[in-house]
Amino acid sequence: MGAPALPRSPHIPGAGGDSALLPYFRPPLSASRNAPTLPPQASGTWSRRWTGSRHRTSLMPLWFAAAISPSHPSPCTVFPGIERFRGQYFHSRQYKHPDVFQGKRVLVVGMGNSGVDIAVEASRVAAKVTICTGRGAWVLSRVFDHGYPWDMVFNTRLMSLIRNSLPGPLSRGLINYRVNQWFNHENYGLQPEKSCLVREPVLNDDLPSYILTGRITIKPGVKEFKDSSVVFHNCPEEEPIDIIVFCTGYNVSFPFLEEAVIKVENKHASLYKYVFPTHLQRPTLAVLGLIKPLGAIMPVTEMQARWVTRVFKGLCRLPPQSVMEKEVNEKKKNQVRRFGLSFDEVLKTDCLVYMDKLASFIGAKPSVLGLLWRDPWLALTIFFGPCTPYQYRLGGPGRWEGARQAILTQWDRTLKPTRTRVPAGSSSPCPSLLTVVGFLLLLAAVVFCFQ
Repeated sequence: MGAPALPRSPHIPGAGGDSALLPYFRPPLSASRNAPTLPPQASGTWSRRWTGSRHRTSLMPLWFAAAISPSHPSPCTVFPGIERFRGQYFHSRQYKHPDVFQGKRVLVVGMGNSGVDIAVEASRVAAKVTICTGRGAWVLSRVFDHGYPWDMVFNTRLMSLIRNSLPGPLSRGLINYRVNQWFNHENYGLQPEKSCLVREPVLNDDLPSYILTGRITIKPGVKEFKDSSVVFHNCPEEEPIDIIVFCTGYNVSFPFLEEAVIKVENKHASLYKYVFPTHLQRPTLAVLGLIKPLGAIMPVTEMQARWVTRVFKGLCRLPPQSVMEKEVNEKKKNQVRRFGLSFDEVLKTDCLVYMDKLASFIGAKPSVLGLLWRDPWLALTIFFGPCTPYQYRLGGPGRWEGARQAILTQWDRTLKPTRTRVPAGSSSPCPSLLTVVGFLLLLAAVVFCFQ
């Protein structure tokens, strides 16, 4: 997750919690809707009124505006009978501390990462915790093969090639087999309803054991709420509850822009490569971070920023409007077929494929084939190892001299916080040369066939 030119400190755990990253964030700014906006067709200039954490308001003229788009919680009132419920209910965005659940019967509606995290925390103090989900989800452990962080094993160029090259049914079958190796999701009530659709995995190490020990119960979707209880689909009996937490996602909106600037239809913003509005005469407005990659968000957003700044400077050109609109419409249809259409599913994309595409626009995509002859060890590490963002600093604009060394030593930094006791004669964390050489012929065949 580290920045390409700023490797993670070796003292921060690879799956460190929020407390390790909190010092690097500043309080957010909010934008006022009534600030004047100059038409981009006339000048390409945008003006925004920002309100900071100390409630100071200022008008800032921007020649180019890179807007990190906000989203708003999905309304809770869409559930039948919620107006009759006499207990407490709120959206997950309002959740702060599990003390609110002390001794209560808690219902968590929705099964994304936020919902499961809240349910796990609540189960330590609540009388009873229930998660209801109509779709199910794949649950992964942060600790993957051989104890390595899951994303460093999952997000490799080899794995991406396999996922995107195999026929859909075979690829999904392999995913189903792989995720059920930890535990059988069907036995825990978690098996996704439509396994033909790719869902965002839930990363939680505690959920299976908490279900097994009875701390958390999984139920189907909500049918209706009553005064102090809930009725689930296909469950005739009522379940008494005291508190409801709606973990139902967010709606995309741009309250600080006129509706005509960025069109949102079926909860999908019409943005080329999830960044640029397609209908502006001049590309002076960009949206960063409105995407749900199957991987870390920060390297993806950083790559978007690199591309956006070069477009703003005139060093990269966007395709004609008709080409961008056609791609956006096709992408929308493909995403619905692949992921389904529920709240923000259309924002999901393969992290590595997307970053490679943006990197190719600015000339920063690494060439495995070229490196194979010039620097074989680096090429093997890039292809078989984690796709860390240092790869996109090996060449092109913003090239970093330390990128090669950062790539070759990434496992050392990942394992240093956990190897606090090293027994005498322990093995090196790096893969053996024999293992890598064993894949050399496979690598050569893959590179020549697919690149």
